[in-house]
This record gives sequence, C-alpha cells and structure tokens, in this order.
Amino acid sequence: MASTGRGTSGTDREQRVLRESMLFGVGFGLLGISWGLAARSQIILFDGIYAALSILLSWLSLRASRLVAEGANPRFPYGREALAPLVIAVQGMALAGTCLYAIVSSVLTVIEGGSDVSAGSATVYAAITTVGTIVALRRMRRYAASSELVAAEAEQWRASVLLSVAMLVAFGGVVLLSSSSWSTAARYVDPVLVILACTAFLPAPYRMVRTTLVELLEGAPTEEVQAPVREAVQSVAATFGLDEPRIRMSKLGTKLYLEVDHVVAPGEWDIADMDRLRAALTERLAATPFDVWLNVDLSADPAWGR
Repeated sequence: MASTGRGTSGTDREQRVLRESMLFGVGFGLLGISWGLAARSQIILFDGIYAALSILLSWLSLRASRLVAEGANPRFPYGREALAPLVIAVQGMALAGTCLYAIVSSVLTVIEGGSDVSAGSATVYAAITTVGTIVALRRMRRYAASSELVAAEAEQWRASVLLSVAMLVAFGGVVLLSSSSWSTAARYVDPVLVILACTAFLPAPYRMVRTTLVELLEGAPTEEVQAPVREAVQSVAATFGLDEPRIRMSKLGTKLYLEVDHVVAPGEWDIADMDRLRAALTERLAATPFDVWLNVDLSADPAWGR
C-alpha cells in the first residue's frame, strides 16, 4: 500500500477558512438573537439560532481538520480521515433537527393566530444579513472545491443567503400589507416564512447525511471522483502494455483508497516491473486533490482480475 501524500498548505488554508466561518457565525448569531427578540420575530430569532448553531458545527469541523492533519499514529495507523464525513453527517442531522423544531413551533403559532412583528426593523435586519451572508458565502465557495469540510460550511451559508433574501422580500411585503385591507394577513407572514424556509432547507442536510453515510460504509465515490482516477490508471496501463485492469476505490474524507488488479502472462513480470508500474501510477495520481492510498496487484490467474 502506497500513499501519494498530501501537502500541509491545503490543510492550513482549510483551518483558516473554518475559523473565519466561526467568526461570521458569532457575529450573525449575536445579531439575529438580539434583533429577533427586540422585533418579536420568530424567523429572525431562528436565523440567529441557526447562526449560533453553525459556530458549534464549525468548531467541530475545525477540530476534525486538526486531528486529520496529525496523520497516522500507532493507535490510528491509517489516519483519522473518517472524522471529516462523520462531522458533516452530524452537521446535517443537527441542521435537520433545528429545521424540524422550527417548523413545529411555527405551525403552532399559525394555529394560535399568528404574531405581531416590527416589519420595518425586520426589513432592515434582512437587508444587513443579505449582504453579510453573501460575503461569507463567497469566501467559503472560494475554497470549497478543495475541502469537503469547507464545502459543508458553504452549504450552510448558502442556506443563510436564501433565508435572508426570503426575509427581505417577505417583510417588505408585510410593510405594504400593514397599511392595506390585508393587514390581518401580516400576522401570519413571520411563522409561514419560517415554515417555507425550513422546508426549503431540509434537502441540504439530507444530502449531507446521505453522502457521508455512503463514505462511512465504504461505498464507491461519485463518478466525478472516479472518472479522472480511472483515466489515469488506464493511461498508465496502456503505457506499460497492460490490458484494462480491475479498479476498485472508496473515499473517506480526503483519503482515496484505490486498488488496481492486473492479469499478466506468467513469467513476464517481476517485482522491479511492479515497482515501476506503482511509481508511474503514484506520479500520475499526485495531481488529484486526494491522499491516494494505492495498492497494485499483478497475477497470472485470470480469476483474480474479475
């Protein structure tokens, strides 16, 4: 088993961005909870609690990133990359639980006749958070492609942007409704907005949990991950005059386990040839964003390559 290795610069950048996400979460959490209580708005309070929850989730991501960066040790000889998908699954379940609780609470508010909200104040809050969450999302997306933990943070901030825009539109409508014959309907805008926003949020944590469970169960990675790896393996095989091999792979966080099995004619290959093949594959796969743990096997038994 050989590893292509992974540089520390990507890990350092990942941890810096996760710390930035925590700082954004602190700011929006304090703002949302205090403003929501002052404006008597469930949706703003939910937004603040959502941001406060993201602080804990970002801390978990940061802690996981640091532990993964420590690499292998006698207790964890293969490293602790499983922490990354595990933390993302926890994030997804926590976000789903928060949304479900908010939906139930808002349904009860609608049944009780709605709630009075300071629409003007809420509109100002929505305008501020729309700008702020867009800034946070742009920052996360810049590095999301190279880190699944940062990608999970970006997913949370994307949801925050959508919620802020929805609040801006809805509370602007409340301002108009308050001075019309539809003023009674304005009491239902706040809880209904919570229900709609949370319902729209739920697919994101579902995808997070589903994807990470596949990883933890050692399922095959997505075709987006597999395609360039297969291309590299097949290219090297062609260079060495080998038939197409049997390729198996699974991904766990940043680590990609790859097994390549070739069937060769008896007596034509020796250990030195296998070493050259393994070195060529390692060099070719070094360009991938993963820490590839490569296992190459050659066998003269056709059954081995099935």
